[in-house]
Amino acid sequence: MAQHKPGKRAAPWWQDAVVYQVYLRSFQDSEGDGVGDLAGVIARLDHVVRLGADALWLSPFHPSPMLDGGYDIEDFTAVHPLFGNLETFDRLVAEAHRSGLKVILDFVPNHTSDRHPWFRESRADRANPRRDWYVWRDPASDGGWPNGWRSMLEGLAWTRDEATGQYYYHAFLPEQPDLNWRNPEVQAAMEAVLRFWLDRGVDGFRVDAVPHLVEDELLREDPPGDLAGEGLPVQAGVRHAFTSDRPETHACAAAWRQLIDTYEDRLLIGEARLPAERVMRYYGLDAPAFHLPFNFVF
Repeated sequence: MAQHKPGKRAAPWWQDAVVYQVYLRSFQDSEGDGVGDLAGVIARLDHVVRLGADALWLSPFHPSPMLDGGYDIEDFTAVHPLFGNLETFDRLVAEAHRSGLKVILDFVPNHTSDRHPWFRESRADRANPRRDWYVWRDPASDGGWPNGWRSMLEGLAWTRDEATGQYYYHAFLPEQPDLNWRNPEVQAAMEAVLRFWLDRGVDGFRVDAVPHLVEDELLREDPPGDLAGEGLPVQAGVRHAFTSDRPETHACAAAWRQLIDTYEDRLLIGEARLPAERVMRYYGLDAPAFHLPFNFVF
């Protein structure tokens, strides 16, 4: 009698997928206002299919002052009126799926816009319930910055809030205050953001600026830049040993993966500008986080 052989399990769709990035502002304008939008993407889905793509990656389309190309977000669960609305987004997902395309969004967990309601509440006063949602510190003993941490862009990574007398931390622009990922309420709020879009049928996320999620709690100074050091980012003359790729970040990323795995056939892509051996820590078997890396080394 012939032996029964179990069927081979199909490989995940993302293993050999071609992903086409759409930066909305410059893709297709459907309204004649000079700005690309979600309806414009819908109108061009056949074009994307003919190119041989399997998935769309949409850069941020949320309400934003647009100081950083939309990565300074005012509301994680809304659509900027420039680009359409949630109804149009839902239609895009439905039409993309009918065309055989997956839809991937940007998830920006490190920071918000300083116009986000969470930050407006956080900076209202020191006793506000959302104060600890961001990284606030007292001035140094001489009244200056809490320490010498530098932004990944330029200048110091601290901005003084005159009303409350403390400084808030920002790994990028001063208008992009960092969320405090040591706070369980922040973790829960951002997991709710993921669920919001997953429940609308999104197939995955490209996670922005992953290594910068958590900073050293003791505010230890980053050492001088040394390209032969531990392979951490070197920017603005320092090696970001205490402000990048901290152990706590891996736990946050693993929690996102656990959430994603409660949905069928979804994808997490990690943007971690690190050497390959450090990037691969986010794909470990003990507590896997991402399915795919951004291969900056390549």
